[in-house]
Amino acid sequence: MPASGKPLLLIQARNLITNLALPGFLTDRDGGLLFFNDAAAEFLGQGFEEVGPLPRERWARQFGPFDDDGCPLAADNHPFARSLRDGRPVQGRFRLALGSDKPEQVELSAIPMLDPDHFEGALIVFWPVEAAGPED
Repeated sequence: MPASGKPLLLIQARNLITNLALPGFLTDRDGGLLFFNDAAAEFLGQGFEEVGPLPRERWARQFGPFDDDGCPLAADNHPFARSLRDGRPVQGRFRLALGSDKPEQVELSAIPMLDPDHFEGALIVFWPVEAAGPED
């Protein structure tokens, strides 16, 4: 473990996510928010420096995912929670609060981070779903 006390895998993941063009989050093994990149900050309307690390329940209430009526999904029941629990990647469509009044639909992929000895958390990237235009 590096002198910072954080597992090397989390340090490397933060470095990777910082340089991604896609909006992304980094979570710990319990689903707590550890970091999000500048691309995510643009969508959320606030930077990580303003938000800071958050426990899973709090960031789920603040950012989502939400159901079609704008109600938060139960933190233990959405697919990326299952990714954390099962240590398997997931992808799907969700509604996230992206700095607007109404949660927006996004495609989201959660990739678990596995250290040789144990599970460390997940790297989550998302992108807005483009609204369908008129048919040609």
